[in-house]
Amino acid sequence: MAQAASRKKIEPRAISFKGTVQTLEAFQPAMATQGQQGLHRSHIYDQLLEAIVTHRVGDRPDRFESRQRKRRQKKYDRMMKPRNEVKREILKRLG
Repeated sequence: MAQAASRKKIEPRAISFKGTVQTLEAFQPAMATQGQQGLHRSHIYDQLLEAIVTHRVGDRPDRFESRQRKRRQKKYDRMMKPRNEVKREILKRLG
């Protein structure tokens, strides 16, 4: 991402990380088959950098908070023992 951004004289933060990962996955077969030949490898690399730069992060001027992860509260406890032990304990309580 940094190399692609420096070639186009833009900030690396302006390029989408997810878009970069998807582009790398798309180019992987081409790099695997043509990667052995020097001329083709540099051409594929140039195309890869051009493709990476096309995935830009959207302009979000009102966004200033950092990313946070919300965890949904579940109404059930977590199973902390193997299932067969839990079943045995339930059967003991019932019997």
